[in-house]
Amino acid sequence: GFPMMGDFPDSYSVSVNANHSIVSKILKAKKEEEQTTLAKQAFDLAMLSQNMLSGKDLTDFIERSVHLIAKN
Repeated sequence: GFPMMGDFPDSYSVSVNANHSIVSKILKAKKEEEQTTLAKQAFDLAMLSQNMLSGKDLTDFIERSVHLIAKN
């Protein structure tokens, strides 16, 4: 059958400032895991700034933030 409207994943329009220092840091990260973590963090910050981060995504963001702060 056909999926109902609620079955489709959310989609977002995203603009990336390729000249931003965060993007540069992501691209310069030596390990793919670090690139992924930094990209998730940047995306979640954008979502948070638009009041679109909640539930498990917000919890994951907070845990990742604590990890990144403790690491440095």
